[in-house]
Amino acid sequence: MNAQPMNVIPMVIESGARGERAFDIYSLLLRERIVMLGMPINDQVANVIIAQLLYLEREDPDKDISLYIHCPGGIISAGLAIYDTIQLIRPDVSTICVGLAASMGTLLLCSGAKGKRYALPNSTIHLHQAFGGAQGQAADVEIAAREIMRMQELIRSIIAEHTGQPIEKIAHDTDRDFYLNPEQAVEYGIVDEVLGKPAKEKAKPDEAKSKPAKEKAKPDEAESKPAKE
Repeated sequence: MNAQPMNVIPMVIESGARGERAFDIYSLLLRERIVMLGMPINDQVANVIIAQLLYLEREDPDKDISLYIHCPGGIISAGLAIYDTIQLIRPDVSTICVGLAASMGTLLLCSGAKGKRYALPNSTIHLHQAFGGAQGQAADVEIAAREIMRMQELIRSIIAEHTGQPIEKIAHDTDRDFYLNPEQAVEYGIVDEVLGKPAKEKAKPDEAKSKPAKEKAKPDEAESKPAKE
């Protein structure tokens, strides 16, 4: 059985006054001010996300941007570059967790505009310690360890700022893997609301049917008068 290619990007055909134009699906979403973060964060991914955010700010500095997050985490410095850009640009960035937001993905999720941070009903939110590795001389390993601890304190302070939780609680909860469902993420302050399918409005009854029956026409006054003698 042949494996399916993993790098196929769907194309969308749009018809307009100038004829048909083909867009890849991500470019079409970008036109609607939707940015997708659907892979681990590295320098290349961060550059693409940052470029899209800056472009959308240039297009309209007052219109919201939607950032959909399905991300297992990634490189701390790359994630912080996206975070700083979200805080820098003028449009509000609405963050939506689909599937999984873990590690740096969770930091980006909670960093959206207050009141505009969402999670889908079956998504998972995850927090943990910063981790890394170092090798070489003992002095170099010690320097690397101090830098990881500095990054960890920075991440905890950012999460505390955006969730309203005490930094001591963040430190305790992130000491080991810490998973939350969407409702728990709302209570924790990571997101503001769990998104569901909007209820359909009930169809209004036919106005003609709802109107009361018209009064019967009055009998002709001439006919109703008694005949003169």
